[in-house]
Amino acid sequence: MTSPTDTDAREGFQALLQAHRGIVAKVAGTYAWHPDDRDDLMQEIATQLWRAWPGYDPQRPAATWMYRIALNVAISYVRGRTRGVQPEPFSDHHGEVADPHAHEHEARHQVDQLHRFIHAQPPLDRALLLLYLEDRSYREMADVLGLSETNVATKISRLKQRVRNEL
Repeated sequence: MTSPTDTDAREGFQALLQAHRGIVAKVAGTYAWHPDDRDDLMQEIATQLWRAWPGYDPQRPAATWMYRIALNVAISYVRGRTRGVQPEPFSDHHGEVADPHAHEHEARHQVDQLHRFIHAQPPLDRALLLLYLEDRSYREMADVLGLSETNVATKISRLKQRVRNEL
């Protein structure tokens, strides 16, 4: 039989996970390309979030806590599965749609190039890019990744320069 506190904890966790489900989906989509792998990674992230739930401090931002756990799980997942394997090029999983407007085609091409660039990066750089594209502050990125703000700023600056040079 479950106690009221167990039920409260489960309901609180489910509410938090539902409110921030986009974090889990974005992280999984950034680190897993195939739908089955993405689903597996999302499940593993949710499992690790649940395990860490008793230690969650509600005084701290939930998104930071979730990103930290989700990115750590995803980075471990990638390292465990891709030792010596080159990442697959990004592909549009929704299929190609004929686009009569050239500027829209070019924009889509640029987005695809950016996705390929992101997927080719080492796991930590991929995490930084994901958080940067989510408009997270350097402080939040530092908290999530366990880096100094200066280190985050330096890495982001270098990544932005590489994007400019390579794309």
